[in-house]
Amino acid sequence: MKKTLTSALMLTALALASNAALAQDAGTVAVKFGYNQIVPQVSSGNLSAPSMPGTKIDVKEAGAPIFTLTYMYSSDISFELYAGLPYEHDIVGDGAIKGVGKIATVKQVSPTLFAQYRFLDKESTVRPYVGLGITYAYFYGEEGSGNLTALTNPGGEATLLEVDDAWGLSPQIGATVKIDRNWFVDLSVIKSFVKTTSHLSTGQSIDTKLDPMAINIGVGYRF
Repeated sequence: MKKTLTSALMLTALALASNAALAQDAGTVAVKFGYNQIVPQVSSGNLSAPSMPGTKIDVKEAGAPIFTLTYMYSSDISFELYAGLPYEHDIVGDGAIKGVGKIATVKQVSPTLFAQYRFLDKESTVRPYVGLGITYAYFYGEEGSGNLTALTNPGGEATLLEVDDAWGLSPQIGATVKIDRNWFVDLSVIKSFVKTTSHLSTGQSIDTKLDPMAINIGVGYRF
């Protein structure tokens, strides 16, 4: 009876040790749910003619829930896919038209695939990491306001807006904080380098570097 009990305890201990090692080892999969705030760092070109010289735009920040899926290639190297619900950004006048207020809104989703390197031992409570990702920014649901029509086609039909989709590089820094064997908290900051062009139905266009900073926090679970 003693031998049976001892063997059972040893097998249980080995299973727990094996599961603990698996928590951040090669082949581990983790999911995370959280919130992400995107703050565009806009550098706007000038609206093409015919327009008032120096007509520029700015894009306001927006937030949305996010979901990530992480695969540990090794105990230090991981691949992570970011996705989430759409962000809705206000586009406002800048430069010569600064102060006119909102001229349009646009929705976007920007899934990003990261390759990451994680520092410290796999059993550490806190593990900082760095990553480099490829972002695809998909823009849709563009809507011009009355201000946009008044500026570009006064007295005429409503001005329509279309924003080109874009690709960009996204460096990342972050850290995971272990709660227990499976649960963790994750924080990261992402800087994306994205440039796009907006086209108006009146024939003008404007180039814009968005280059957003994203700050996110989430709670994750490792399988």
